[in-house]
Amino acid sequence: GITYRQGRAAGIDVKAGKVLLEGGGEQPYDKLLIATGASPIKPPVPGLDRPGVHHCWTLDDCREIEKLAQKGSEVVLMGAGFIGCIILEALVERGVKLTVVEALDRMVPRMMNETAGTLIKDWCQAKGITVHTSTKVTEVGEQDGRLAVAMDNGETASADLVVVAAGVKSNIGFIDGTGMKAEQGILVDEFLRTSADNIYAAGDCAQGPDFGGGFNVHAIQPTSTEHGRFAALNMAGKVTPYRGSLQMNVLDTAGLISTSFGDWEGGDGTESAEALDRDRFKYLRLNFKDDVLVGALSLGRTDHMGVLRGLIQNRTPLGIWKARLMDDPHRIMEAYVAHAYA
Repeated sequence: GITYRQGRAAGIDVKAGKVLLEGGGEQPYDKLLIATGASPIKPPVPGLDRPGVHHCWTLDDCREIEKLAQKGSEVVLMGAGFIGCIILEALVERGVKLTVVEALDRMVPRMMNETAGTLIKDWCQAKGITVHTSTKVTEVGEQDGRLAVAMDNGETASADLVVVAAGVKSNIGFIDGTGMKAEQGILVDEFLRTSADNIYAAGDCAQGPDFGGGFNVHAIQPTSTEHGRFAALNMAGKVTPYRGSLQMNVLDTAGLISTSFGDWEGGDGTESAEALDRDRFKYLRLNFKDDVLVGALSLGRTDHMGVLRGLIQNRTPLGIWKARLMDDPHRIMEAYVAHAYA
């Protein structure tokens, strides 16, 4: 009973209940789900249209990168965020000579605090990767038949390949003129409904409830999966509120595992406990609100990821264990077991 139509949505006639298609067609609907995802951001840098400069977004992109990322070739990676570091891992495995340029003051800045981001940078540099933080690419030019990547720190890196990983933005341009409320993404409520009747949104294009009570675009696979499930339930008439997405990321950067969950930054009304071993690249930070764990960061450990997520997602009152964890964050497994089997 599924009808497949290939084409591009040009707009929505909200009053008539129709999706307007490029080239003239239209598709009526009783209920509509918008799941248009996101697209890579192209920074306003001269030279990004040159041959040898690629995003890593489509299969064709990957094939072109694979051709150029040969062992010993020089590669510049613009951006050291979550996706950038996944690309970094793949490039390192191919044996390239890699230079990373990140505009903010640390690697993975939207997932790691200064301590963790700096440790990841140190780890990468120890692996032979050149990393520039607090640095922007100003131009991608050409010199002696190769790409020349100019930076605002005065340095220029020669490259056979430049990979752009500067983040993503929600694909929502086609809703202009519909009156649907949107900020970074299309705003949805706890039932994944937009501000327009009978229209729902899910995934990277949706700005929905998060676990902390705000509304954010969480462009990660677990959130997209949850959005899709709850949107489907509500569109089918099974009214089911969504509790909100938990921000969580797990990343392998050249062999160093890092994780972040929930309110990993902390802030007003939170208390934090830290355990740091710089020499062994191990770090654990726990953020509490009253006696509830609300966020965590971890570096160099994998033994407690499920525990951290479970305690945060279940909003478990830790009681006397909060004080014990403030003294020694490494006792997180003991705290979990104490409450799981109480």
